Amino acid sequence: MNCIFCKIAAGEIPSNLVYQDEHAVAFPDIHPAAPVHVLVVPRKHVQSVAHLADTDLELAGSLLLAARTVAEQAGVADAGYRVIINIGDEGGQTVPHLHLHVVGGRQLTGHGTA
Repeated sequence: MNCIFCKIAAGEIPSNLVYQDEHAVAFPDIHPAAPVHVLVVPRKHVQSVAHLADTDLELAGSLLLAARTVAEQAGVADAGYRVIINIGDEGGQTVPHLHLHVVGGRQLTGHGTA
């Protein structure tokens, strides 16, 4: 598969991983929208939330828990942060592999944007 996030999750492309477990890896976004902007990426290739299967319940839950842990480790959990999931072209998804943006470290404005 020629998916950049699959290659990062498999260790084929070096990345500064800030979190990893059996289900996901997390690393800083290369175009941060805030002081803290980390991507949480499942190891399993799933194109988007729209492509999650009923059998992906454990995976979906583990991604949210990973986002919480990333926020705690980054020191933004108490002040607040945003978890963003873009779905499809019109939803702003630029990489066709499910990923969560954990964004914080400053006052966030608007709805759904950093």
